[in-house]
Amino acid sequence: MIVRLTFLRFLPQNLQEAKRLYNEQVVPVVRKQKGNLDCRLLEPIEKTDDYISMTTWASQQDADAYHTSGVYRELVEKVRKDFAREPVLKVYSTESIFETAL
Repeated sequence: MIVRLTFLRFLPQNLQEAKRLYNEQVVPVVRKQKGNLDCRLLEPIEKTDDYISMTTWASQQDADAYHTSGVYRELVEKVRKDFAREPVLKVYSTESIFETAL
């Protein structure tokens, strides 16, 4: 599995709108992409930390296809006006949680 983490810092005055846009416009689009297993916004408990957009993919090929299709960039643009700084993308591999739970 591939996990893509995009670290986001929102302008305080735009926070509620950014979260609404993410949940209403970003999540449904990502979840329709081939190989997507999960999409969610992680909200920091410590308010000075970043929000994290987490997407999980069945394979590297699926994650790469999502990224190169332009969909990722289009979705980032939907909330760009709400950013306090440019987002940072990091990509990780992991075993399936279902494999380790057995």
